[in-house]
Amino acid sequence: MSWFESFVLGLVQGLTEFLPISSSAHLRLTAAFAGWHDPGAAFTAITQIGTETAVLIYFRQDIARILSAWFRSLTDRAMRSDHDAQMGWLVIVGSIPIGVLGLTLKDQIEGPFRDLRLIATTLIVMGIVLGIADRLAARDEAGGRHRVVKERKTLKDLGVRDGLIYGFCQAMALIPGVSRSGATISGGLLMGYTRESAARYSFLLAIPAVLASGAYELKDVGEGHVSWGPTIFATVVAFFVGYAVIAWFMKFITTKSFMPFVIYRILLGIVIFVLIWTGALSPDAGESAG
Repeated sequence: MSWFESFVLGLVQGLTEFLPISSSAHLRLTAAFAGWHDPGAAFTAITQIGTETAVLIYFRQDIARILSAWFRSLTDRAMRSDHDAQMGWLVIVGSIPIGVLGLTLKDQIEGPFRDLRLIATTLIVMGIVLGIADRLAARDEAGGRHRVVKERKTLKDLGVRDGLIYGFCQAMALIPGVSRSGATISGGLLMGYTRESAARYSFLLAIPAVLASGAYELKDVGEGHVSWGPTIFATVVAFFVGYAVIAWFMKFITTKSFMPFVIYRILLGIVIFVLIWTGALSPDAGESAG
């Protein structure tokens, strides 16, 4: 991998990680369209450490408060009813599905799941799901002639059941094209949470999974065409770009619809299918040397 490739892929990772359009799919597609080797699951997981570091800094006050309350709850029974302490446990509970499935499906994640036909399918299907979830949220918020405005849930309403559902939604993102934020935000909206609450828990829930996945994949750096230097460079680029994107996205979702992302996902999926159908793009483009 050249330094230019690592810069572009780091930029793509930072731009797409927090948007509901799938960063892993875009890394895979960028390489395929550019005629580069597939960067692979290990490169993707490690560069996500960069964007996750942006989450740690952006939500540093929330994270510090949750960690403090959670650690105190281990010895202080009274603290166990504290919302922040409960959030700590719910992040742990919600991380179980992706941890178990990530290890179980490791071979599929690094192989068949990177087929561009599957990525195109998940882009379209999850785009439709996100669109439905967004419309339901908009209907509750706006009300109507025969409907009153419906109050949606916040993170104070989050319990073990919803935390696990969030966790299984996050685990779906093991398939490129699903999108970690897209799946968890869609799940949250369908369960009746506000856009801001669904996005906030989605980003907090991703921290253990992304950091653990990145650390686990460190051993594979240097194999094939991906070396340490470009991987670290891409991770740094992803951090700076990702921080800017997450700050913008958290403001965007408080007033705007997710429909632009829905339309983009569906159109991109259709374009990929057309390119494959016409023979302009191979479903496994770049994989042979990845």
